[in-house]
Amino acid sequence: DDGAETDLDLGHYERFVSHRMSRHSNYTSGQIYEAVIRKERRGEYLGQTVQVIPHVTNQIRDCILAAAEGLDLLIVEIGGTVGDIESLPFLEAIRQLRLSLDPRDTAFVHLTLLPFIRTAGELKTKPTQH
Repeated sequence: DDGAETDLDLGHYERFVSHRMSRHSNYTSGQIYEAVIRKERRGEYLGQTVQVIPHVTNQIRDCILAAAEGLDLLIVEIGGTVGDIESLPFLEAIRQLRLSLDPRDTAFVHLTLLPFIRTAGELKTKPTQH
């Protein structure tokens, strides 16, 4: 409703949980990197060399924590493919986040496609093994 361009899945999530989402319910890699660059240009890193760890991962973590503010439960979808370099900062950020929270307050659920190969008569599990 706030005019943000978001992933199409956000509409499915809104209907599933009966909750209106905002632009703070959807973050892209580009938005994360843009926020880090803005902070660097404002001097918030005090001249440090900007790095994926800790600057990008901290930004991801801060966005997740801000989205969780005032909620009983937050579901975070990390898109992409585990093992792809583009997903690594997000996976590292949630790993760090879990270490900073009570372990009873977090859960990781991994979903994967297991395609059935009709000619072989079996499921293809190799992509899931990573």
